Amino acid sequence: MKFSKSIVGLAIATVLFVGCKNNEKTPSEVATKKDAKKEIAAAVKPETASFTIDGMTCPEGCAKTIEKKLSEMDGVQNAKVDFDKKQATVNFDLDKLKSEDLVKVVETTGDGQTYKVSNVKTGTKA
Repeated sequence: MKFSKSIVGLAIATVLFVGCKNNEKTPSEVATKKDAKKEIAAAVKPETASFTIDGMTCPEGCAKTIEKKLSEMDGVQNAKVDFDKKQATVNFDLDKLKSEDLVKVVETTGDGQTYKVSNVKTGTKA
């Protein structure tokens, strides 16, 4: 019995020792990750699209996920999704993308049936 307690105690101590790592990043690691982000070239044909997104149920899960997907597209300068207004605004390069490409990415995010885009408006970026 005493031997079993010793084994269990040793196992718990080992898990805690191995499992607890210092996850803090040094300033140089943070700078390297920032530098590794995609370089955004100036848009040849700057365009802005704004549209309504129906089906979002939360600001962190839905809106941030859609914003991230849009931002990762080649040709997108920046993307903002406002959960409260159900509105997305995307600045992109018309030479690389069309507004239909943005709509497709939003509507295929998640299960491909949750988000619906409507009221798409485009115009040149000021």
